[in-house]
Amino acid sequence: MNGIKYVRPGNGFQPKFPLTEKVDVNGDNEHPIYTFLKKYCPATRDGFSNKHDLFYAPFKNWDVRWNFEKFLVDKFGKPYMRYDPSTEPIQGITADIEALIHSQQ
Repeated sequence: MNGIKYVRPGNGFQPKFPLTEKVDVNGDNEHPIYTFLKKYCPATRDGFSNKHDLFYAPFKNWDVRWNFEKFLVDKFGKPYMRYDPSTEPIQGITADIEALIHSQQ
């Protein structure tokens, strides 16, 4: 909040809307944005960790498998690529972003 209030946009700005919200990314209660993203981008891994350790159902092959899985969306809002949690931004994501920018100019 301090970054918003004092830096950008600054001048004592305090939003009157929620900035974040916890949502489900898999299962019966998954947020529609994740349903949309997963529809267009295949899973980055096969299989699941121990299903008894997961807190949702049903399990689907295209589920988000772990924290830090990433989605790249083009300027038109269409999902372009999905990245495994182990993917570092500099290792491929940067090149994909640059390619996407140049292809949509």
